[in-house]
Amino acid sequence: MFISLKNRSQICSNRYPALRKLWIRGTFLFVNFFLITMALYNLKPANKSLFIDILGADSLPYAWIGTALIMMFFIPVYHKLVARTSRFHIVLGTCFSASVILVIFQIMLKDSGTLTAILFYIFVDIIGVVLVEQFWSLTNTIYNTADGKKWYGIVGTGGPIGGIAGGWTSALLIRHTWLQTHDLLLTASGIIMLIFFLTWIMGYLGIYCEADMPDISGDSEDGWRFLGKSRYLILITAILLLSQLAASLIDYQFLKTLEIQYSDRETRTAFLSMIFGVMGMVSVLVNIFITPLIHRNLGVIAGMFVQPFITAVFAFSFLAQPGIFSATAVKISDRGLFNSINRASKELLYVPVNPVLIYQAKAWIDMFGFRMFKVLGSLLILFFTQWLPFTISVRQLSWFTIGFCLIWIGLIIILRTDYRLICKKYFA
Repeated sequence: MFISLKNRSQICSNRYPALRKLWIRGTFLFVNFFLITMALYNLKPANKSLFIDILGADSLPYAWIGTALIMMFFIPVYHKLVARTSRFHIVLGTCFSASVILVIFQIMLKDSGTLTAILFYIFVDIIGVVLVEQFWSLTNTIYNTADGKKWYGIVGTGGPIGGIAGGWTSALLIRHTWLQTHDLLLTASGIIMLIFFLTWIMGYLGIYCEADMPDISGDSEDGWRFLGKSRYLILITAILLLSQLAASLIDYQFLKTLEIQYSDRETRTAFLSMIFGVMGMVSVLVNIFITPLIHRNLGVIAGMFVQPFITAVFAFSFLAQPGIFSATAVKISDRGLFNSINRASKELLYVPVNPVLIYQAKAWIDMFGFRMFKVLGSLLILFFTQWLPFTISVRQLSWFTIGFCLIWIGLIIILRTDYRLICKKYFA
């Protein structure tokens, strides 16, 4: 039995009167996403800078492979939790556990060792995916397509603004206080505990009302099996994984160039923090001025075209003139657009699909699939920059990025027809 998003929303509104005003729901979700990204943008400069300081940028592809291997064991456990436990309680457990683990890592990283640096890098990589995707998976269950077009841009803006706050705050702490890189873990731990309490309040108010979820017992399939039988989801998956493949190359080019430019750890951490802040600002401006405009006038599919086109242009600029400025420009354009118009467009693509099944499928796409394609990107980097008798330069990796973007654009063109058909089926 499938209960429409409209009916589910009405049932929740009747049970929790505060939800009848969409701005209340939107405000809570905005703040929640703000705090999630703020915490992550305290962690990301720290884990990248510490890793480069101890192992060097050339070792990053091996860490990405390690993350993917760990995800292979993590995903089955995660699926069992989703099947047996309230998603709301999973989020609370994730926040509490992450906060405690960060305190432990902060103590261990005072005497930095190779193993600790590797484990910390992998942990941040995993928790970043988990927190963000848990947020969007729950958000998808409380918005229909019409409301999503109005509110996803606003809710999604909380992430980039949190990125600005997190990046610039961590940069100020490193540059103007006695705190060092590993101390950023404590600030992130505190922010994640704030997320824990905010999530609990949101559950109490009924923001994440799930009592009227579709009943799919008896005919449901595991997320990955459902994914394999849906051409629509296969196309979405291929597009997202191509974006991850390109992002791996861009991230390596940026961090390798950064390693050459800045040898001091604290200076490198402060620079990374500032860049993350700038990425957040780009995402905010795109979400405010571009995302709603494109979604209203051109549609969701048009929003999907923006990132691959702009990324290809800046990748060509790095190919033509390599250096810290052009490498930073590619990085900012890729992640700035991914966290704004691309994410808002992607989440709207999921809305017409049964929310329980899509929640399972998204776990494979966003956690397992992304990691697997990062492995492919890592192997590609290692193969052409280290393993071949003749190697190519970091600059020349941009040819691969441009090629992936062109394929990415082609798949979006094919997806357009499928999106129109599935919308007619579910929302006619």
